[in-house]
Amino acid sequence: AYELAQCLVGSEMCIRDSRKSTVLNVMNEFVLTCCSTADLPKERFEQLKVSYVCFNYTIDGVTYPDDLGQSIPFDEFYRRMAEGAMTSTSQVNMDQYLQFFEPFLAEGKDVLHVTLSSGISGSFNSACAAAQVLREKYPERKLYIVDSLGASSGYGLIIDKMAELRDSGMNIDALHDWVEEHKLNMHHWFFSTDLTYYVRGGRISKSAGFIGSILHICPLLNCDDLGRLTPRAKIRTKKRAINEIVQKMVENAENGLDYSEKCFICNSACYDDARAVADLVEATFPKLNGKVLITSIGTTIGSHTGPGTVALFFWGKKRVD
Repeated sequence: AYELAQCLVGSEMCIRDSRKSTVLNVMNEFVLTCCSTADLPKERFEQLKVSYVCFNYTIDGVTYPDDLGQSIPFDEFYRRMAEGAMTSTSQVNMDQYLQFFEPFLAEGKDVLHVTLSSGISGSFNSACAAAQVLREKYPERKLYIVDSLGASSGYGLIIDKMAELRDSGMNIDALHDWVEEHKLNMHHWFFSTDLTYYVRGGRISKSAGFIGSILHICPLLNCDDLGRLTPRAKIRTKKRAINEIVQKMVENAENGLDYSEKCFICNSACYDDARAVADLVEATFPKLNGKVLITSIGTTIGSHTGPGTVALFFWGKKRVD
């Protein structure tokens, strides 16, 4: 009789838990979305259950979606750039955002969308304009737009963490508040070994680029607190640049050498350099959450960096300048 009573009590508890879980799932019925410029592999987005909207890029006069290397593999894209192919990019416009968001809202789902930094793209403004239209059409739904103030796989690492929090049961309002509070804790550090595209983009003069190439200068940049790419130092030789970028992680990482969150690195056709940074990070931070994830810089960001760029992303103290 005692065992029967225990089973009945256990069954009742399971039913309560099931009902509680169902209510929780209803409360959390929202989608987390971003742009392709978060530069994570397609498989990673699928694993995270995160939908993305594609920027577009043009190479040699032909326009493609920035679809994570599906239309043109990354190695081919960067090879063509190195051979002199001209590239340009276009952001997601308001109409594209309308088409992207509306099916979710029509299905009765709320949306939390995180955009590429407003410091380097107008996509945040386009998303906000689309959201304003859709909020009037679907007043019962929530549609949040967040400016990541980040780019590439740093923006991707923010999305990765948000998916983890979503899966732990955090609702859309709490997750929105969390990302607004913590997005400036994401650090983005870059160095480049090829100055060709800095010259082409007008960021440095031809003469400075020529001299820099002779002296093997590697510019070190990061994202400031407004999400703009900002030059921080001119490092002579790639080896020193590798050491310096990891030193920036030592100086800024959450809990210093006891850093225990994830770390992502992306690169544009210079995997060996990215691997060297990853090896040094893993040796320096023994409590790291798993191995460093190395990805490719996507075709939108890569159209501006060109081949030869390595970027390091980690959680740390708030960016203040």
